[in-house]
Amino acid sequence: MSAPDATQRPILPGATLGVLGGGQLGRMFAHAAQAMGYFTAVLDPDGDSPAGRISHHHVRTAYEDPDGLARLAALSDAVTTEFENVPAQALRTLGAERPVAPAADAVAIAQDRAREKAHFGACGVPCAPYAVIETPGQMEAVPPALLPGILKTSRMGYDGKGQARVATPAELAAAWEAMGRVPCVLEKRLPLAFECSVIVARGHDGACVHLPVQRNLHRDGILAVTEVHAGNVPADVAQQAVAAAKSIADGVAYMGVLCVEFFVLEDGSLVVNEIAPRPHNSGHYSQNACDVSQFELQVRTMARLPLVQPRQHSAAVMLNLLGDLWFAQGPQERTPAWEAVLALPGTHLHLYGKAQAKPGRKMGHLNVTAPTAEAARATALQAAALLGIAPF
Repeated sequence: MSAPDATQRPILPGATLGVLGGGQLGRMFAHAAQAMGYFTAVLDPDGDSPAGRISHHHVRTAYEDPDGLARLAALSDAVTTEFENVPAQALRTLGAERPVAPAADAVAIAQDRAREKAHFGACGVPCAPYAVIETPGQMEAVPPALLPGILKTSRMGYDGKGQARVATPAELAAAWEAMGRVPCVLEKRLPLAFECSVIVARGHDGACVHLPVQRNLHRDGILAVTEVHAGNVPADVAQQAVAAAKSIADGVAYMGVLCVEFFVLEDGSLVVNEIAPRPHNSGHYSQNACDVSQFELQVRTMARLPLVQPRQHSAAVMLNLLGDLWFAQGPQERTPAWEAVLALPGTHLHLYGKAQAKPGRKMGHLNVTAPTAEAARATALQAAALLGIAPF
């Protein structure tokens, strides 16, 4: 019998797993990898990055620096990424030397809204009606039925950045001009009931597991609250969302953790919004409410370890903690009331080790777990009141 292909063999604890990006997602990935017995290496230009500060190795270079990429490849047995705007070429460079999950081609799709929507169509998953706008001619040819809509830059948009609501052709033209006439996508605004997301993990062998469907509340384009419990999303909608997310992952032979965000419309139908080729803010609850977190799934996929279907053991609410909370009492920065919050049952505080709080900056999250959805929500509302977060 021939020896197993080295590209299919698992990478066992004791090896080093690398990550492009030193933000909070990289930090939580590193913690999960270290808990399983792996060493970690981070490439990030910021010497004070959250992941770089706790990793065994920190390569401080730009993401496209050839020497830095060579150093990360030399240190690592496999590499992943913690944010979708990492240059796809950097992943291709690393992929020539080491297993990379997700692959550069999959990340490149998520970096371009036009390619992303074309991929949704190819997978048979509906999205909002849209038009690609790259030239003045395409601008003039936009169908009136797409207005009112949301104009989004095709690249480098996240957390509500690079977006503008437009209601008329004049507003559309002005918004495109203000964005510097960069390639954009205009999406028709649809009657929205709520938002949800699904996190799937797909292995090198095509095996695919998923976390429970997450119900999300956004404020100012940034995720504020995620609630996950039985009945948070109608069963038929949840089944559609999981099937759609797996179809999107299968369509690019994805390897890694993928978040797929959806809109549920007032008529009960489901349309896909966008994908994130990495762990996601809406999956943070899994650290305390599931027997396998999204970050352990990330480790398992890149290390080619077996994937098991995660089980949720507690109802959960996740509150995003933005830097605004440090200024809730006025212009002077003050530490939020952690002691009072942690006196509440089932509260789990996760701070990201960022040196300075700023309005809009993601500083951490609070997971609230309880035996029932009602208890989790009640405690989360108490915590929100203590922290100065608006009720939900």
